[in-house]
Amino acid sequence: MNCALIFAGGTGQRMNTKTRPKQFLELHGKPIILYTIEVFENHPDIDAIVVVCLEDWIPFLEKKLVHYDIEKVVAVVPGGATGQESIRHGLDALAEHVDADATVLVHDGVRPLVSSETISDCLASVDEHGSAVTVTPAIETIVQEEDGQIVNIIERQACRMAKAPQCFPLDELLAAHRRAEEDGLGDFIDSASLMRHYGHPLHVVEGSPENIKITTPSDFYTFRAFVDARENSQIFGF
Repeated sequence: MNCALIFAGGTGQRMNTKTRPKQFLELHGKPIILYTIEVFENHPDIDAIVVVCLEDWIPFLEKKLVHYDIEKVVAVVPGGATGQESIRHGLDALAEHVDADATVLVHDGVRPLVSSETISDCLASVDEHGSAVTVTPAIETIVQEEDGQIVNIIERQACRMAKAPQCFPLDELLAAHRRAEEDGLGDFIDSASLMRHYGHPLHVVEGSPENIKITTPSDFYTFRAFVDARENSQIFGF
């Protein structure tokens, strides 16, 4: 069994919107989070979805799920005080609905351009290697800095940008989250960092550069351009 945990718990302060969180900003009348959910909803190998959401926005999201005929979402749960705690809430909810040996794909709610092919590649990687961390090549020079001075320039060819989904067996990822809670460790930036800390090997899956995270207004305009280009290709056969 394969399931998705879609994390949509942030407030989107860098988006500079005062009306609603970034995951609920709309393009062509549809919230960004629904674009993301639909990719997993429409993937034939995804069996269940849990969404972690800002508590005040859960009723709004549940209405949208009905409106867009989303059938695979088995739970919408409130987030926690941190991203790590929010993901643990989602994992706990998944554990109530799917088998412990299920594969879970942890994905940002504001990465709506993830492709079906990337999801399939991640599932295959977990089957073969036990993990999958989506990456894209670094396209600019990476430097290390101390006190305003560059102290190291890292070879670009050796660098990858970690993205999502990040995928593991559910029981292993949930055990790592619970262990981190017991150890008083609550500041891991993502699932890959947490799993690496506890000794799990991480296997990379090359993803598409268009799998952007919508964090700033310019990201939203890029997202809109991709969506419009796809719609035009369907209409005009480009």
